[in-house]
Parts: sequence; C-alpha cells; structure tokens
Amino acid sequence: MPTGVHLRDARQQLFDAAERVLLRDGPNGLTSRAVTDEAGCAKGVLHRHFADFDAFLVDLVLDRAARLETQASALRASVGTGTVAGNLTGALTALFQPVPVAIIPLITFRDELRARLRQAMPGGGIAILAQATAAVSGYLTDERDLGRIAADADIDSLTLSLVGGGHLLFADPDRARDSGASPATTAVDKLVTAVIADAVQRSGGNAR
Repeated sequence: MPTGVHLRDARQQLFDAAERVLLRDGPNGLTSRAVTDEAGCAKGVLHRHFADFDAFLVDLVLDRAARLETQASALRASVGTGTVAGNLTGALTALFQPVPVAIIPLITFRDELRARLRQAMPGGGIAILAQATAAVSGYLTDERDLGRIAADADIDSLTLSLVGGGHLLFADPDRARDSGASPATTAVDKLVTAVIADAVQRSGGNAR
C-alpha cells in the first residue's frame, strides 16, 4: 500500500474506511491494518491522530452514535402527529441502519472499547443501543403525556421490548453487511403494533 498518500480530513476518511471494513468483514475483520489498507494510507497515519486503535474505535463509535441524534430528534418532533405505531416503525428503521447495527457487536466483544465508552459518555458502554433507548423512551413519555398511550403505561418495559425486538429484527449478519438490505417495513410494524397495542388501546387511541 502507498505510504506517502496525504489524506485530507484524515480522521473522517479513516472512519469511513473502518465503516466499510466493518460492513464487509464484520467486527473480527476490523483491525488497524485493515482500516489503513482500506483508506489507502500508511498505518502510521492512524497513530498520528489516535493514541491507539481502541482510542480510534471510541471516536468512531461516538461519531456514529452522534449521527443518531438526527433520527432521535425526528422521532421527538413527530409526537402528537400521525400514529404512534407508524412513528415508532419509522424511527426503528432509521435508528437500526446497517452501520449502527454492525457497531453493536464490535462494542460487545471488545472489553477495552466498552470500558472506554463508559468513561466517555453516560450509559455509553453499549452506545447505539443507549441512543436508541433514550430516543424511544423520550418519545413514549411525550405521547403518554399527550394521552395517546395509557397514563399507567410502563415506559421502561415498552422501550426495552421495542429496542430489543427491533435490534433482533435488524441484527441478521448478512443484512448488517449489505447496506441495501433491511427487514420489511411490515415486519417492523407488526412488532411495534404488538408491543404497544394494549397501551394505545387503553388510551382510547389507535395502535395503527
């Protein structure tokens, strides 16, 4: 590989290269050499910007987790509009895109990365899932305040069921490595409707 290639915005190019490796080869294939080879630069480029590979991975995860804020904001903005089921179906589909889903097992199996993420952000041990959980919980709380789900609905249990079930739908390894594939919207909608049906029905609203 070339050793003299100058990267403009080297950090972002290294992140993008890591993303491609992760989607193609999975967490086990994500090494510093694989990243720099994918970026077309010398291995030393990565270490000029990051103390070590785990520091690189921490910044990668935090960068990608921050991007979920757009989807989280869109979900919160949908409060009181459309249907609760429709809003949640769209949000889960947006939150569990291939890259975030591929990052979750990377965090799970790298103890040092998980430990550093806990230090870097509250609840960051399993970033991505933490962002999805906060977004869904906040949305459900706002909808409960508006009376579109039952006043006594257990927000924590609903959130756990939606985020956990949504993650399982999107976590198929073959899908995670194919940026064009995702579960059918009908499958996500079926999950969401089943989870929230009672809470919506008891509010006098419509789960659809």
